[in-house]
Amino acid sequence: MAKNNELPSDDVGRKLSIEDQLKGKTLQVYLYMVKKKEAVGVREVQRDLGFSSPSVANYHIEKLVELALVSQDEYGRYFVVQKVQIGVLQAFVNIGGLTVPRLSFFAAFFTTMLIAYLVLNFSDLNIYAIGFACAGTAAFWFETARVWMKRPVS
Repeated sequence: MAKNNELPSDDVGRKLSIEDQLKGKTLQVYLYMVKKKEAVGVREVQRDLGFSSPSVANYHIEKLVELALVSQDEYGRYFVVQKVQIGVLQAFVNIGGLTVPRLSFFAAFFTTMLIAYLVLNFSDLNIYAIGFACAGTAAFWFETARVWMKRPVS
């Protein structure tokens, strides 16, 4: 039996298999379908992602079906049945169709706290407090920008 914070061995193997196959255009199709939040057809995927033919889109959709991430409805359209957070996807969160780096929340928090400190304590500022707040703010914005540049799809 696995410990509380570990996946059973078959789940670990499945996650590694998904991570191995979910890259490139297949990842692009998966992210498109997650953002779309509704069933899509092969031609729609081909057209919206700029693939050369519907067969290219169908190939990547079928890979997602084999991974049990996508299923087909009675009208022949495909929809996401399981959302996964693997590899680079773990650094992002979806909010209303917008994908943002998780670190952006910490960056915004540190920025807000720095501004609040400067405004509320303008007459009695501590240079050390400002230095630490600026360092934290800069570090989080830098890491947010680094993660954003490595995002899987623009």
